[in-house]
Amino acid sequence: MSTRILAILHPGGGTSGVFHDGARDAGREIEEWTPAEEPEPPRPLTDFGGLVVLGGEQNVCEQDRYPYLTAELELARDWLAGGRPALGVCLGAQLLAQAGGGAVVRAPERELGWLDVELLEAGAADPLLGFAPAHFTALQWHSYALEPPPGATVLARSPVCVQAYRLDETWGVQYHPEVTAEILGDWIAELLEDPREISPGPAAGRLRAGLTDGSLKRWNAHGRALFAGFAARVC
Repeated sequence: MSTRILAILHPGGGTSGVFHDGARDAGREIEEWTPAEEPEPPRPLTDFGGLVVLGGEQNVCEQDRYPYLTAELELARDWLAGGRPALGVCLGAQLLAQAGGGAVVRAPERELGWLDVELLEAGAADPLLGFAPAHFTALQWHSYALEPPPGATVLARSPVCVQAYRLDETWGVQYHPEVTAEILGDWIAELLEDPREISPGPAAGRLRAGLTDGSLKRWNAHGRALFAGFAARVC
């Protein structure tokens, strides 16, 4: 097996961010790949011991518009069948959920900003999330939600939807533990320029507050710890 971890990126979704720190802490290495730009991964999938699927502006239901999502779902199904560790973030969590037999639906309301997440009893006992407090503030940015695959365990929730689940060696989190100040700054700039947004200013202000009030610093510690736990399972 390999200590390399493949991270799938999407346009508008940033990079692996602080996950690189967590990987180094566990003696692992992340290689990033954007299927929208390159149809083939940087090396054969057998060279990787772990898979991370990150977020993006796309939605799982938009496969006609973004055909690479269909290819990603096929890759995810094959990966899950092999039993190697996988972690999905936001769109990535939704893709892995659907690949495992779950579903992706429109969320009852959009979650955008620094919002409360409740860690459930199963989450407190989980090898990846067990370090987290019973309630924590997470960076959220999504309009769709996931329905976990059959047999999955829900690890965390918000008042709106499932926030984390586990299925064997696959984990998914709806929030964004990977973000750095640079990634968040880019997202805020894109939010302010998005013609689809009716009043982006207040949302941008709430997001910016996390850069100065300590929220991002605490959140980065969460992301590093989460990924170090995941990377330790890659061998």
